Amino acid sequence: MRLLTGASSSPSSAAAADDSFEFVPDSITSIGSIVLAEGCDQKRSIYWIHAWTVADGIVTQVREYFNTSLTVTRLGGATRSEIAPAAGFHHCPSVWESTLSNRVGKSVPGLVLAI
Repeated sequence: MRLLTGASSSPSSAAAADDSFEFVPDSITSIGSIVLAEGCDQKRSIYWIHAWTVADGIVTQVREYFNTSLTVTRLGGATRSEIAPAAGFHHCPSVWESTLSNRVGKSVPGLVLAI
C-alpha cells in the first residue's frame, strides 16, 4: 500500500517489509462482468473488497474499498419513471452483500454499488 500511495519509493525498503500487506481473498464472486473479491487482515483490523470490471478477459476497472461494507444492486431495466422521486422509492434488489466486515471488530460504513 505504501508503494502504491507513494509513501515508500522501494518495495524492498525496511519500512515496506514491516508494512507488507498481502491481499488473500476469503471469497470471490462474479456477477456478469464484475468480479468481487473480499478478504480480511485481522491483525491490522482491515477488511477489504475489490470490484474488478472485466471485458474480453481484460480487467478494465478496479474499485477498492477498505473497512467498508458493500451491497451490490442491479438497476438494469429500470425506467426513468420508476426511479423518479414522484413515484417514490423503487426497490432495487440486492444481488450481493459483503459478509466479512464484522471480522474487523468495529463498525464500518456501508456503500451501495449499482450495476
